[in-house]
Amino acid sequence: MRILLGLLAMGLAFAAEPVLVIGDSISIGYTPIVTTLLAGKADVKHHEGNAAHTNNGVAKLEEWLGTTKWKVITFNFGLHDLKIMENGEHQVGLAQYEKNMDAIATRLKKTGARLLFVTTTPVPEGKLNPLRKPGDEVLFNEAALSVMKSHKIPVVDLYGFAKPRLAQIQTPANVHFTKEGSAMLAEVVAKAIEEQLSK
Repeated sequence: MRILLGLLAMGLAFAAEPVLVIGDSISIGYTPIVTTLLAGKADVKHHEGNAAHTNNGVAKLEEWLGTTKWKVITFNFGLHDLKIMENGEHQVGLAQYEKNMDAIATRLKKTGARLLFVTTTPVPEGKLNPLRKPGDEVLFNEAALSVMKSHKIPVVDLYGFAKPRLAQIQTPANVHFTKEGSAMLAEVVAKAIEEQLSK
């Protein structure tokens, strides 16, 4: 009986921890692979649908968080914010983006989960549809990183990882990644989550 109770206790001790991934289609691409990589250690969930831009994030954050006591939450916004609309402006301006990111970070900290901000991946050269301008992601990342620094939230730098190997992992004239590219991004994200789970 003691042995059985001991084994049950061990099973509880090593139960997979709940992990939430918040983000756009880039995160949708790598989340299934992160789930596989962390099998047995984390129960990884991506909220339903695409997080899109930060205005949407502010509006839907409570819905995405639900009632689960998350151990780790990774989050990213950027590629939809910096989209160029018909009026020539970003879908969410840089100043509003920074304000929204601060609001999102503030709310996420209240969950008590370990947080990881994932930088926005590179915008490639070429005729993109919808329109995005290469270099804008750098400006939006800088704004987001300033917010993360003020909140002392660790960063997973997918931009820095992807930038030197775009030709190998990203589809031409498209912000999305090949299956192999998403798998490589997943390894980076999974490692960062695992480090947070071990603390």
